[in-house]
Amino acid sequence: MKNIAKLHQHFLLNTYPFRGKVFSRGEGNYLIDDKNQKYLDVMINYGVNIFGYDHPELNSAIKNQVDSLLNLHCSFANEVRAEAAQKLIKRSGGKLKKVYFANSGAEAIEAAIKFALLYSERKEIISMEGGFHGKTLAALSVTNNSKYRNGLTSSLMNISFAQFNNIESLRSLISEETAAVILEPIQGESGIIVPDGNYLSEVSALCEETNTLLILDEIQTGAGRTGTFLAFQGMSSDENIIQPDIVCLGKGIAGGIPSGVVLMSKAVAEHVNKAMQTSTFGGNPLSCAGIKTILDLITDDQLESVSELGEYFINQLQQIDSELIVEVRGKGLMIGVEMDSNQVDRDQILKSLQKEFILASPAGDNVVRFLPPYTITKEEINQIILTLKNVLEKERNQNHV
Repeated sequence: MKNIAKLHQHFLLNTYPFRGKVFSRGEGNYLIDDKNQKYLDVMINYGVNIFGYDHPELNSAIKNQVDSLLNLHCSFANEVRAEAAQKLIKRSGGKLKKVYFANSGAEAIEAAIKFALLYSERKEIISMEGGFHGKTLAALSVTNNSKYRNGLTSSLMNISFAQFNNIESLRSLISEETAAVILEPIQGESGIIVPDGNYLSEVSALCEETNTLLILDEIQTGAGRTGTFLAFQGMSSDENIIQPDIVCLGKGIAGGIPSGVVLMSKAVAEHVNKAMQTSTFGGNPLSCAGIKTILDLITDDQLESVSELGEYFINQLQQIDSELIVEVRGKGLMIGVEMDSNQVDRDQILKSLQKEFILASPAGDNVVRFLPPYTITKEEINQIILTLKNVLEKERNQNHV
């Protein structure tokens, strides 16, 4: 019998921490290992499989597309691609009028930066401290994390970094030389950092005032994760208007098929000439079938469910009485539990949860991150809460022996 774990570790480039499990299939909200043991998956491939595994409508759409046409270059028209683009623009609104299809979130960020520079005669880009936008070179340039940048700093773009959730920090950096400001509506990788209610609208107003493009990275927050189709839509109001010029999507937008999306204003689109940005696989009919189906599944009722389940999950986490928890924060089904690093090792909590058949992911230096599928139930949330309570109590008792 093949030792799959050994093959994995022997032949794959060693860039991922190996969590010691071999999974062979998924079913609903669960991953099933090679011993047929089910694990409740609330990391869901870092937010990718937003409707879980083996979803009947998504599976049917993907299988039908496999039988008809897998790939078609964007120099030809295709029904599923055209309809996916139309649906994306309809759901996004505001200035966003055109779509560019890529293959991943990082590719979408790369294209967005390029489009912003093509639009503007300015050269400067401002990103945020604590932001994460990907690990390809331009995306890494706007990612302010030394553990990803080590050994590459001299090869990266020269980017200015403002303090997230501090409008005065951005105001001190932005100028008539600034081409674009890029940020996440909620910072995911750095620990589920939710800004103050009017921060994003203040950023939008400042960009408008200085004729600077606003790029929102909604790769993790988009596709319904926070209870609205795009997170900025839930932060915008008649008094606090948010008008991005470019929005990037990825992760869950195609339900598990690799895909990246750049949504942009007509003004930005007019500065991207033919052949300036193309992709052999971008917008392939298979991924567009996934996008189209996901957009159909993210109904108003589904978004309301995400909000309600998220509120319930956060409330239950906040009621856990443990000195090991510093803070619970999040919006919708994008949730972080900050652990006291002086008392407990966050990674040990993740390992203990995994031993109890619950899969969560890390964020920042000491945050347990939950990105459950939208199909999670209150009963499953209760299971997570009970398990986490037991794990924390066990860790506390061990640390106080």
